[in-house]
Amino acid sequence: MHMLHDPAAPAAPPIGFDQFLAVDIRIGTIVSVEPFPEARKPAWKLLIDFGPAIGRKKSSAQITRHYDAEELVGRQVAAVVNFPPRQIGKFMSEVLTLGFPDAEGEVVLFAPDRTVPDGGRLF
Repeated sequence: MHMLHDPAAPAAPPIGFDQFLAVDIRIGTIVSVEPFPEARKPAWKLLIDFGPAIGRKKSSAQITRHYDAEELVGRQVAAVVNFPPRQIGKFMSEVLTLGFPDAEGEVVLFAPDRTVPDGGRLF
């Protein structure tokens, strides 16, 4: 299992608050979901609306185990929006959708417990 997904792993080394602020984590609403059959691991292609300042961004997410395409549309998710785009096969993933591992290491999405405006930044 990858260290990032290991719940028994110790906390990462301390960082400064400025380093935390450099990671831009925003909330967005999934507006469309497409299959990604050419991905090495089962994944969905997501289009996420982060509001007027950031707009709509694409993300590849390995969340097929717990989420069907239909239930994802309209759901709010958190994502890192300031990583460089990442080429995954023929797909360009523009943001990193965030989640936590379940007991089997499968992704469970991270989302607010109440609806918030798209584009809101985590603090």
